[in-house]
Amino acid sequence: MSRRLPVYLLLDTSGSMRGEPIEAVKVGVQALVAGLRQDPYALESVHLCLITFDRVAKVIVPLTSLEDFQMPQLVCPDAGPTHLGEALESLCGCLDRDVIRSTPDQKGDWRPLLFIMTDGSPSDVMNYDEWAVKTRKKGFATIIACAAGAKAKEEPLRKVADHVVTLDTMDSATFGQFFKFVSDTVTAGAMSVGATAEIPLPPPPEEVHVVV
Repeated sequence: MSRRLPVYLLLDTSGSMRGEPIEAVKVGVQALVAGLRQDPYALESVHLCLITFDRVAKVIVPLTSLEDFQMPQLVCPDAGPTHLGEALESLCGCLDRDVIRSTPDQKGDWRPLLFIMTDGSPSDVMNYDEWAVKTRKKGFATIIACAAGAKAKEEPLRKVADHVVTLDTMDSATFGQFFKFVSDTVTAGAMSVGATAEIPLPPPPEEVHVVV
């Protein structure tokens, strides 16, 4: 069995993402998958898991091979809190179940990648602070968090992410650029797995500002 590169996407589906923003995210994820399918390294190793969070966190697509991944419906409630802490808790549960660790007898999966996208800040602050610390201890190769739009707060994301990026606007062109950046990072990870401990960050497009 070939070693997998698990990639986790945590996407904000709170009420403020309704309408054009969530449609733009959907298009971005589809472009991400299509782009990765063009890359032989990625096609062989990348497995995607999609977790959404609003007032609850849901594992919408459990860890699935790139070949079999199908884009789900992304639905936003009218309003309500942004439970990113609950999403991280759910993520850690998935990791414990999904990722095959290396043993003396067999090579396990490659170190996973995590991408978080939110247009606000966590509502479940205490839970978030607790699970941000636990998530950082899970051995991700890299964690990239995206603060999308004017109301997104970068400060809380620094607690969990190795890199924080910001997007000024939340239209399809900008989200498209962000998911292209995600795709380039995953491709770099698929090509460099095992060669280096750190995944090199590709140069970001001009709409994507790296702040950390």
